[in-house]
Amino acid sequence: MISVRISRSWLRFALPVAAVAVVLAGGAFAALESDTVHSYWEGVWWALSLMTTVGFTGGAPSSVAGRVLASILMLMGFALLALTTAAVASIFVRDDEAAEDRALRTFEHAVLGELRELHDRLEQFEARVSDTTDKSQRGVT
Repeated sequence: MISVRISRSWLRFALPVAAVAVVLAGGAFAALESDTVHSYWEGVWWALSLMTTVGFTGGAPSSVAGRVLASILMLMGFALLALTTAAVASIFVRDDEAAEDRALRTFEHAVLGELRELHDRLEQFEARVSDTTDKSQRGVT
């Protein structure tokens, strides 16, 4: 259950960071790769396509800085995809486990009720046996 909360909190953190990275990287691509990316918005589109693991929409970066930036965005895209997939999967797992946990608690409650009833009956039986033993010992003496 703890891991579910962690993945959701990371996702809440990762999505805004990814959005900021796309906006900043779009400007960086427009400045660094003027042969490949001709405007800021084209740079944002290029960065978004890298983050969503589509790949290069126009052409590969020609400068070393553009390649480093593209590599960073690709890795961030893979990480974001993994986090998103894990968060969605954890929701489904949690829902399945919750139903199983409810069924188990219901079963345990029923078993405990039966055990309490058996305990009470055993105490009553022991009390009768003790009374019978006491009476028979008094009658013998």
